[in-house]
Amino acid sequence: MKNNHLISRIAIYLLAAVMLSFGWFHFTHARDLVGYIPAALPGGIAWVYVVGVAFWLVAVAFITNRYVKTAAYVLAVLLFIFILTLHVPNYLNAGDKEMRSLAWINILKDTAIAGFALHVAAGAHHQKLHLEGSD
Repeated sequence: MKNNHLISRIAIYLLAAVMLSFGWFHFTHARDLVGYIPAALPGGIAWVYVVGVAFWLVAVAFITNRYVKTAAYVLAVLLFIFILTLHVPNYLNAGDKEMRSLAWINILKDTAIAGFALHVAAGAHHQKLHLEGSD
Protein backbone atom coordinates (compact mmCIF):
# COMPACT_ATOMS: atom_id res chain seq x y z
CA MET A 1 0.00 0.00 0.00
CA LYS A 2 2.85 2.38 0.77
CA ASN A 3 4.34 1.81 -2.72
CA ASN A 4 1.04 2.86 -4.33
CA HIS A 5 1.19 6.15 -2.44
CA LEU A 6 4.81 6.68 -3.56
CA ILE A 7 3.94 5.95 -7.17
CA SER A 8 0.97 8.35 -6.96
CA ARG A 9 3.20 11.11 -5.58
CA ILE A 10 5.77 10.54 -8.32
CA ALA A 11 3.00 10.78 -10.95
CA ILE A 12 1.76 14.03 -9.41
CA TYR A 13 5.33 15.41 -9.33
CA LEU A 14 5.67 14.52 -13.01
CA LEU A 15 2.48 16.45 -13.76
CA ALA A 16 3.84 19.35 -11.69
CA ALA A 17 7.03 19.31 -13.79
CA VAL A 18 4.94 19.45 -16.97
CA MET A 19 2.92 22.37 -15.58
CA LEU A 20 6.13 24.21 -14.61
CA SER A 21 7.46 23.79 -18.14
CA PHE A 22 4.17 24.88 -19.71
CA GLY A 23 4.20 27.95 -17.44
CA TRP A 24 7.80 28.70 -18.38
CA PHE A 25 6.92 28.37 -22.07
CA HIS A 26 4.05 30.86 -21.63
CA PHE A 27 6.50 33.44 -20.26
CA THR A 28 9.37 32.82 -22.67
CA HIS A 29 7.22 32.50 -25.81
CA ALA A 30 4.32 34.81 -25.00
CA ARG A 31 4.50 36.58 -28.36
CA ASP A 32 4.20 33.25 -30.18
CA LEU A 33 1.19 32.17 -28.09
CA VAL A 34 -0.79 35.41 -28.29
CA GLY A 35 -1.99 34.43 -31.76
CA TYR A 36 -3.99 31.56 -30.27
CA ILE A 37 -6.10 33.86 -28.09
CA PRO A 38 -9.57 34.36 -29.59
CA ALA A 39 -9.88 37.84 -31.09
CA ALA A 40 -13.14 38.47 -29.22
CA LEU A 41 -11.35 38.13 -25.86
CA PRO A 42 -9.96 41.46 -24.66
CA GLY A 43 -6.59 41.56 -22.93
CA GLY A 44 -4.37 39.98 -25.56
CA ILE A 45 -0.98 38.92 -24.26
CA ALA A 46 -2.05 39.36 -20.62
CA TRP A 47 -4.01 36.09 -20.94
CA VAL A 48 -0.83 34.24 -21.93
CA TYR A 49 0.83 35.43 -18.72
CA VAL A 50 -2.26 34.67 -16.61
CA VAL A 51 -2.29 31.09 -17.90
CA GLY A 52 1.47 30.79 -17.26
CA VAL A 53 0.94 31.88 -13.65
CA ALA A 54 -2.00 29.47 -13.31
CA PHE A 55 0.19 26.59 -14.50
CA TRP A 56 2.88 27.55 -11.98
CA LEU A 57 0.36 27.82 -9.13
CA VAL A 58 -1.01 24.38 -9.95
CA ALA A 59 2.54 22.98 -9.95
CA VAL A 60 3.31 24.59 -6.58
CA ALA A 61 0.09 23.17 -5.12
CA PHE A 62 0.98 19.68 -6.38
CA ILE A 63 4.59 19.87 -5.15
CA THR A 64 3.70 21.22 -1.70
CA ASN A 65 0.64 18.96 -1.40
CA ARG A 66 -1.52 21.94 -0.45
CA TYR A 67 -4.82 22.83 -2.16
CA VAL A 68 -4.30 19.88 -4.49
CA LYS A 69 -8.00 19.22 -4.98
CA THR A 70 -8.76 22.85 -5.84
CA ALA A 71 -5.72 23.18 -8.10
CA ALA A 72 -6.53 19.96 -9.93
CA TYR A 73 -10.15 21.00 -10.57
CA VAL A 74 -8.98 24.44 -11.77
CA LEU A 75 -6.46 22.81 -14.10
CA ALA A 76 -9.10 20.47 -15.54
CA VAL A 77 -11.54 23.33 -16.14
CA LEU A 78 -8.81 25.46 -17.71
CA LEU A 79 -7.82 22.65 -20.06
CA PHE A 80 -11.42 21.94 -21.07
CA ILE A 81 -11.79 25.67 -21.85
CA PHE A 82 -8.66 25.44 -24.03
CA ILE A 83 -10.08 22.43 -25.84
CA LEU A 84 -13.39 24.13 -26.58
CA THR A 85 -12.14 27.64 -27.38
CA LEU A 86 -8.74 27.01 -28.97
CA HIS A 87 -8.10 23.47 -30.12
CA VAL A 88 -11.48 22.50 -31.57
CA PRO A 89 -11.77 25.74 -33.61
CA ASN A 90 -8.17 25.27 -34.78
CA TYR A 91 -8.99 21.70 -35.79
CA LEU A 92 -12.16 22.70 -37.64
CA ASN A 93 -10.55 25.68 -39.41
CA ALA A 94 -7.13 24.23 -40.14
CA GLY A 95 -5.88 25.13 -43.58
CA ASP A 96 -3.71 22.07 -44.14
CA LYS A 97 -3.41 18.50 -42.95
CA GLU A 98 -0.41 19.18 -40.70
CA MET A 99 -2.14 21.96 -38.77
CA ARG A 100 -5.23 19.79 -38.40
CA SER A 101 -3.06 16.98 -37.01
CA LEU A 102 -1.38 19.33 -34.53
CA ALA A 103 -4.76 20.62 -33.35
CA TRP A 104 -5.98 17.04 -32.90
CA ILE A 105 -2.86 16.17 -30.87
CA ASN A 106 -3.49 19.23 -28.66
CA ILE A 107 -7.10 18.12 -28.12
CA LEU A 108 -5.92 14.67 -27.06
CA LYS A 109 -3.05 16.01 -24.90
CA ASP A 110 -5.23 18.45 -23.00
CA THR A 111 -7.98 15.86 -22.59
CA ALA A 112 -5.48 13.39 -21.11
CA ILE A 113 -3.98 15.95 -18.74
CA ALA A 114 -7.46 17.14 -17.69
CA GLY A 115 -8.48 13.52 -17.05
CA PHE A 116 -5.41 12.98 -14.88
CA ALA A 117 -6.11 16.25 -13.03
CA LEU A 118 -9.66 15.05 -12.30
CA HIS A 119 -8.24 11.75 -11.04
CA VAL A 120 -5.84 13.64 -8.76
CA ALA A 121 -8.68 15.83 -7.48
CA ALA A 122 -10.89 12.84 -6.77
CA GLY A 123 -8.10 11.16 -4.82
CA ALA A 124 -7.20 14.19 -2.72
CA HIS A 125 -9.53 13.34 0.17
CA HIS A 126 -7.23 14.96 2.71
CA GLN A 127 -7.63 18.35 1.04
CA LYS A 128 -10.00 21.11 2.14
CA LEU A 129 -12.45 21.25 -0.78
CA HIS A 130 -15.08 18.54 -0.46
CA LEU A 131 -18.08 18.52 -2.73
CA GLU A 132 -20.29 16.24 -0.67
CA GLY A 133 -21.88 13.49 -2.68
CA SER A 134 -19.76 14.16 -5.78
CA ASP A 135 -16.44 12.76 -4.60
